Amino acid sequence: MTAAVAVSVSAAAPLDKPTFNKEVLPILQKNCQSCHRTGEIAPFSLMSYGEARPWAKSIKTSVATKKMPPWFADGDVGHFANDMRLSEADIHTLVAWVDAGAPEGNAKDKPAPVTFNDGWNIKPDIIVEMPKPYQVQAKGTVNYKYILVKTNFPEDMWISQAEMRPGNRKVVHHGKVWVRTPGSAYMDKAVPGEAYERETQSEYMGRNEEGADILAKFNPGLGHQEFNVPGANGAAVFVPKGSDLVFEMHYTATGQPEADASKVGFVKAKYQPQSRYYFATAPVAFNLNIPAGDPNAEAVGEVTVMQDNVQFAYVQPHMHVRGKDYEIRLIFPTGETQTVFKGKWDFNWQQGFVFAKPIPVPKGTRILGISHFDNSANNPNNPDPAKEVRWGWQNWDEMNNSFIGLVFPKDLKPGSLLKASGVSLLKVTPGKAGPTLQEITH
Repeated sequence: MTAAVAVSVSAAAPLDKPTFNKEVLPILQKNCQSCHRTGEIAPFSLMSYGEARPWAKSIKTSVATKKMPPWFADGDVGHFANDMRLSEADIHTLVAWVDAGAPEGNAKDKPAPVTFNDGWNIKPDIIVEMPKPYQVQAKGTVNYKYILVKTNFPEDMWISQAEMRPGNRKVVHHGKVWVRTPGSAYMDKAVPGEAYERETQSEYMGRNEEGADILAKFNPGLGHQEFNVPGANGAAVFVPKGSDLVFEMHYTATGQPEADASKVGFVKAKYQPQSRYYFATAPVAFNLNIPAGDPNAEAVGEVTVMQDNVQFAYVQPHMHVRGKDYEIRLIFPTGETQTVFKGKWDFNWQQGFVFAKPIPVPKGTRILGISHFDNSANNPNNPDPAKEVRWGWQNWDEMNNSFIGLVFPKDLKPGSLLKASGVSLLKVTPGKAGPTLQEITH
């Protein structure tokens, strides 16, 4: 929760004045402390009364305006297992507590403290760190870096949870950890621990037709990844024996030399998985175009599911600083359509959304990623409203893509599971926004 301007908040006077220890602390434990604690992304800690009391007015403002906890999904579209929104009753309790003078209450009323694993949101069985720190230059553009870590795992593993942790939050903009399976030609000549750029590699690791799997991601606001999603029949990510890991790092210069050694931790499944969780990059609009000055440019990416018995379990949209909103729409082989996600975009808080129940996507289902961008001078984050913008890696470029979690039977291979289709195959038309929904063929 962050400080905010004062607002007028109306709430009926409670019959009993809530206290921090009895009514407020349980709400903070459930909804806030995973971020609001030392070493995490939030700017201050809410683990105790002494830490929370100075922020009482800010807490009231933030929860009454529903700025906190952050949640950008449209409440009328879809149901999500990780919904962070406070109930109206919890909001009322927090507002009433502040209005009553933010009393501490009786120490005997305090619930047991929530136990966090220091430095992690999970309790990893295995931790893999970059072999040596990467030295981030003081100024200028830092291209994406790819660092091979030779792990050569001695056995097949099923992973239920994973978390990527930046070594230096000041310079790590975001990152991914890919599983490089045995026999892959990707980075086969790379020296482990050395940083390479995309241009020096023969292939893009994220191509879905290769079945490349993401083990973990870091973005501001994302947190750790859970693979045993509700209704997925004991799902887990599969890491074959002999696999290595590749760290994909996006660094940002701070004005002075910095160093980073990021790491990933993961938990082995304590159950017998019945299905495989696959973390893919799709759909992607590599052919997007955003005209100069356009305040609401539309771009659509499309991918088709090429195998049966697949379920859609998770989505994390991704755009850059011109992004406004994002939608996932399914077009089933029957011709029926269903919008399963719709939400605002916040570049500084890039959440993932776990469906309350995985959605079956039969073979032939088309997954559309629909985004809108503000490339006008009214966008305070716009690097250059006079520029026509294409798809690109840096923040002054743009992206229309998402990271999706798919669940399917263990014996189904992820290679060729997804294929770019429809509007994602069109050529860019300079001066024209797109590709757009008007170009969708049925």
